[in-house]
Parts: sequence; C-alpha cells; structure tokens
Amino acid sequence: MLTRNWGEALWLLPATVGAALTVLIMAVLPPDRTLHSVADFAFKISPVLFAVVAIALLPRNRAWAPFAVLLGCALFLGLVDSASFVQVSQLVDAALANSAQAQFASYYRFSTFVDAFVILFGLLAYRVGGATTERVLRLGMAATCLLVSGLNDLTMWAMYPWPAGVRPDVFDWASHVSIFIGRPPHLVDMLVFLLVHVSLAALVLILPLPKNRWGQWRHVQLPVARRHPPVTLESAPAPREH
Repeated sequence: MLTRNWGEALWLLPATVGAALTVLIMAVLPPDRTLHSVADFAFKISPVLFAVVAIALLPRNRAWAPFAVLLGCALFLGLVDSASFVQVSQLVDAALANSAQAQFASYYRFSTFVDAFVILFGLLAYRVGGATTERVLRLGMAATCLLVSGLNDLTMWAMYPWPAGVRPDVFDWASHVSIFIGRPPHLVDMLVFLLVHVSLAALVLILPLPKNRWGQWRHVQLPVARRHPPVTLESAPAPREH
C-alpha cells in the first residue's frame, strides 16, 4: 500500500485559526484595552497559543523552512515597524487634539500585538534552528506566561516620569490582573502575580515529561488505496484447461 505523511501539514490548522483570530481582534472588533472577564482574557490570548502550537509543528527539515524567518523579518520591517510609527503619530495627534484617551486603546492593542510578534518570531527562529516540538512548546508556553505576567506594567510603573515624581498606588490599568483578584491591583498584588507567572514559566521549562513522545504522532502514515492497472486481454490470465 502507498502511504502519505499527513503530519507534515498539520501545522497549517493552528496557524490558520490563529491568523483568523488575529484578524478578528486587530481589524474587526473595536479596540478595547480593558479585559472584562477571564473568558475575554482567554479569547485575547488564544491567537498566541495557536501560533505557539503551529510553530512547534512546523517542519524543520524542509528547504523552505529558513525562509520563514526571512519572511518574519520582512513582515516586521515592512509592516510592523511602519505601523508602530503610525500608531505613535496618531497618538501624538490625538493628544494635541485632547482626545488621547480614545486613541490610546488602539495604540495599546497594537503594542500588545508587537510584544506577541517579538516572542513568536524568536520562537520561530528557535524551531527552524533545530529545536524539537517539545522544546518549542515548553519555551512558547513559558514565554506566554511572561507575556501576561505584568512584567511590562511593573517596569513602566518604575520608569515612567509620573507627575511630581509620585508613582500611583493602584495599577488601575492592569485589567488582566483585576479579573483574577476581583479589584484593581496594588504593587504587592502585581509582584505576587509576576512571581506566580515566573514560577509557572520555570515549571514548564524544567518539569520532566515522558521522552520520545512529542511529535511521534505527527509521523503516523495514512493508508492510501493502490490503484490497480486495468485488466486487458493481454494481461488477463489464460483460462485453465480441463
């Protein structure tokens, strides 16, 4: 029987779902910098998780695989970088027009997209460089934990030149923390939230898993019926004499 390795193209499924969700969030739904529930959080982070799975399943032994990294460079330079400049320019214009609050939601959404893009681009290079499916999944999930850990909220709180040099006591903009603790977080809440996610990232990286299990199912070969040549008079067996 003939066989066909269907696992080589399986990465296209999570890649397609992740791309569709990204378009939905970035281009269809109105920008909203506030997360309203745990379900909303899961929906907003789902494109990143689908992308992690897609990269982990991406074939690394194909001649075209390195060109995926080159494509990522082209997308960043030709789209993401230019769009970042446009977002900053629009935010400045909105501030001059006293409408910065309305524009900030769009800027915040795009800045979050850039954060995810950088993480996924590094993960893609790691995979193309020879990392196994297990290692890519581990690193991708650990990086996702850092993405939502509130690390950038804490560094922004520490680095931003607040009016009169007084830093706020409440992180009222960190809605991704509020939905889990039920109120706007204080500094101690943000530090605990960060510690929990850093611990989860470390556990994902060091937790022992069964060896030689990841990726084997991708090489399951499906049977394909063999086509038999048509029977002709020349190829037909001769009748048996009695």
